[in-house]
Amino acid sequence: MNETISTCGPERQPIPVSARGKHLVVDIHCHLGIPAADAIVRAAMPDAPAALPFSSPASDKVNGALFAAIGPKLNGVEARLADMDRLGVDVQAISPSPGQYFYFAPPEIGRETSRLINDGIAAACAAHSDRLVGMGTVPLQAPELAIAEMRRCVNDLGLRGIEISSHVNGKELAAPEFRPFFAAAEELGVLLFLHPLGFTNGQRLSEHYLNNIIGNPIESTIALSHLIFEGVLDSHPGLKLCVAHGGGYLPGYWGRMDHAWRAREDCRQHITRAPSSYLRQVWLDTLVFDRTELDHLVASHGADRLCLGTDYPFDMAEPDPVGFHAHLAEADKAKIMGGNACALLGLACKH
Repeated sequence: MNETISTCGPERQPIPVSARGKHLVVDIHCHLGIPAADAIVRAAMPDAPAALPFSSPASDKVNGALFAAIGPKLNGVEARLADMDRLGVDVQAISPSPGQYFYFAPPEIGRETSRLINDGIAAACAAHSDRLVGMGTVPLQAPELAIAEMRRCVNDLGLRGIEISSHVNGKELAAPEFRPFFAAAEELGVLLFLHPLGFTNGQRLSEHYLNNIIGNPIESTIALSHLIFEGVLDSHPGLKLCVAHGGGYLPGYWGRMDHAWRAREDCRQHITRAPSSYLRQVWLDTLVFDRTELDHLVASHGADRLCLGTDYPFDMAEPDPVGFHAHLAEADKAKIMGGNACALLGLACKH
């Protein structure tokens, strides 16, 4: 089967890609590191906070070996392309490594590192425009600068999304100062990919890598709940938002928030309908590792709002993305494995 895909750069023409299976496979959850940005932060802020502050010596040891092993894949492209062929992935939507948000940095450093990261991702996409599409980062600690960099990503670099964390230095994404950012994203029609980095208050999650295993889904659950109950999704119904790791725990326990909305006045302050209806406005990736959980997402959230995601190249990645979705109905597979991502990212995918 042949697909036609236009990836990076608004001026680029559609490029034919030979899909490796019956359905086009677009991985919406992949990361590319730009080491030069880390160097800027280390030089300017020797005492910068750790990316994952709540960790055990055992986890630190495993992570050290992991990053040493995956360096060529995380920070480069050639090994990545070989893995894409092996996994049956036609296109990766690459976003920054979550450790490179740098929201804690002064605004000017945040802008400098964001520009460097975004330029690096755009260059990788330009070199392999038939296989890679890019999502950038912005200095959300300074919303005006974030909006300006988001516009540059879209208008100048041809990036198709912006990756954001689940909070900004402890401030909820639903805080008033970030509303102009969401309004600008809605106006631009650019995808926001919400990807957490551990649990904000992970004092109890240091051992056994729990700060990632359950911390990331908890963070997504909290951030998405605030976006719902504070009315951000009500105010911006056209916002394109995709949440990593299956959306956290909220998609599996949405009935409780709907009950609270019916039972409590304080849960109806900023929204006009049941919270679960806003939950179903957003897209989720399918990085849930268990087919029963995937089936639940298809049944409760709908195949139209799910996108294949792997978390490449980390050890918490789905090792067989095509096989993981193989049991689904063909129409659902076509949407989840590539069609929905093509629409979200504005790719010209023609069957």
